[in-house]
Amino acid sequence: MFANKKLALALCLLIAGCAGAEKSKKPEPVAKLDPVITQAWLDDYEPRLREAIKDSHFELERRDNVLVVTAPVQGTFNPDRPHMLLPVTLGPISRVAKLVEGDKSIAVLVLGHADSSGAAALNRELSHERARAFTAIFRLSGLKQDRLMVKGMGSDMPRAANDSVKGRALNRRVEIVLTPQQTMRALLAKYSQPAPAEQVVAKQIVASDQAK
Repeated sequence: MFANKKLALALCLLIAGCAGAEKSKKPEPVAKLDPVITQAWLDDYEPRLREAIKDSHFELERRDNVLVVTAPVQGTFNPDRPHMLLPVTLGPISRVAKLVEGDKSIAVLVLGHADSSGAAALNRELSHERARAFTAIFRLSGLKQDRLMVKGMGSDMPRAANDSVKGRALNRRVEIVLTPQQTMRALLAKYSQPAPAEQVVAKQIVASDQAK
């Protein structure tokens, strides 16, 4: 009996020690890039991306330390099959994928976005499926999973108010975000934050007759 009590005490101490070790773990520091190196990377990649999407309806812009290629849903996806890419979009997507695949230092985050029409859960699912259609092309080009992330944002990050046809069309899009690989974790954290209050209000401005 005494031996059993000793064993039980030893197990309790071991478990408590493990729990204490878990609590004492500190989060890994987020990698930061030298601003000069980041600027050089942006200056190098921007013209190459512009060449890759030339003569398409895709857009390219700098946002802080990343480059973002935006594909509006209209003209990119089949209106009758909202998850299916139109053939005209395969060329520019494939060229961007090939450009990135050859550079192991670059990672890609593909974000799907919807307008605020309809149920929020369905919007998030639809935006995720559209983003996955893009990641499928990147995977076919050879980009490995450790450098390729996908996320459906639903209507959490609108570009415009959802109270007009034009605004809703701007909000339905897929964004290909390029960043140096060591900063991907910080980028994912940024897009995992709750929507700001003004965006929550914008989501409530709904025109329910607008098809996705």
